[in-house]
Amino acid sequence: MSLWPTPNIITLGAHDLDALRAFYARLGWEEAPVAAPGWASFEIGGALLTLFPFEDASGEWCRATPVAAAAGSADGGFAGLTIALSVDYDEDVDMHLEMARAAGATVLKEPDVAAWGARSAYFADPEGNVWEIACRPDPAFDDLMAEAPEL
Repeated sequence: MSLWPTPNIITLGAHDLDALRAFYARLGWEEAPVAAPGWASFEIGGALLTLFPFEDASGEWCRATPVAAAAGSADGGFAGLTIALSVDYDEDVDMHLEMARAAGATVLKEPDVAAWGARSAYFADPEGNVWEIACRPDPAFDDLMAEAPEL
């Protein structure tokens, strides 16, 4: 048995919680009833996406660190986090990117075959959080993970 649980909660800081909440709702994601007041949560494929307002500095994770300062680059550079959505078919990459575009996403990379061999595309939500949509037609990664030794 692995010592590490499967990640199942993604929390994004929100500068404008209402706008970010509306964006994810336009993607067709249903808001989960588990969010505390002032937060928003969406259930996505067995995981929970939570949106937490930056101005609420009460959370322990809100402490300033050199890494956090570097990650919040105001110049639009890579902030150090990409969230990936894995799909089963190449055409699903295109379909989900069009859904994101229609919801107001900024397309960062149109669908194409990535250097690592799979079709992928990237978009950013209204606050610049980067999402990848990728097709993994080769089950090699799943097989590799199934054979990985337990810690």
